[in-house]
Amino acid sequence: MLPDQLSAAAEQGRICALAAQGQRDLQRQAARYPDLFAGRAFDAALFSNIALAIAFGAPWCTAEQLRLTNRMVLWGFALDWRIDYLAKSRADVDRVVAGALAVAEGASPDADDPLGRLLAELRDDLAAVPAFAELGDAWRAAVRRTVTAMAREWDWKTARERDGAPLPGFTEYLANADNLACTVVNVAHWIWTGDAETHRRLDRLVTVSDEVQRVLRLVNDLATYERDLEWGDLNALLLVDDRAEVDQRIVELVERCTELLAPLAGGCPLQAAYLARQIGFSSGFYRSADFWGQR
Repeated sequence: MLPDQLSAAAEQGRICALAAQGQRDLQRQAARYPDLFAGRAFDAALFSNIALAIAFGAPWCTAEQLRLTNRMVLWGFALDWRIDYLAKSRADVDRVVAGALAVAEGASPDADDPLGRLLAELRDDLAAVPAFAELGDAWRAAVRRTVTAMAREWDWKTARERDGAPLPGFTEYLANADNLACTVVNVAHWIWTGDAETHRRLDRLVTVSDEVQRVLRLVNDLATYERDLEWGDLNALLLVDDRAEVDQRIVELVERCTELLAPLAGGCPLQAAYLARQIGFSSGFYRSADFWGQR
């Protein structure tokens, strides 16, 4: 066996072991919140896919360092399910949004709000990090952007189904990419695991993360078009005349990400690599798989 192959396989095995630890923690978390994670959509593969994505994105971290990051992704999936598929009215959406925003600001969640209880656990873990006193506003802003974006997409879908309203334009849709809940996870990850330089550059990292989030939104859409049609979701391919327009926008966005990451690589090499690896992992993963289980 060639030494390079042996070394590469050993490293991949180590990362998979890191993901396995993350998956087990996610399954334990899901078992604590059966009302949030019931149904075929939340199958074992979903927990595995989350843990793999995070482990391959930050393989230099320990399982304990990635614990909160994984759980933040899990919260994002639960939020998406509550708004996209369980909400039957705007009042339902408003309750989810109001509950999340109140918890992010420090309120105690209602006893009958498992989504709020999960977010409160994440908030309290983050609050134990000394830098959260200064950086908490960035996390709260990311939570607000995420829940607002998901609610906006619900409005678009509902208006189309109820009134035959036109879909948003491609540019407007892409500007709403916070509905993917990527940047909110990254902000939590950087507060939880980052060093002083990472914390100092958090605003710049968020700017790049938003561009990466747009790339992932489109990569996801290209891979899940058939599922989105079946589930009644919006998809970038519904908003353009030619798939090539989406392909071209991905190329442009990746080039923009590369330009933005270059000056960060000196002071925050791990965080720049983390963002680049998110694009790389998703580009490979979505060639043949999806995160969600069956509806």
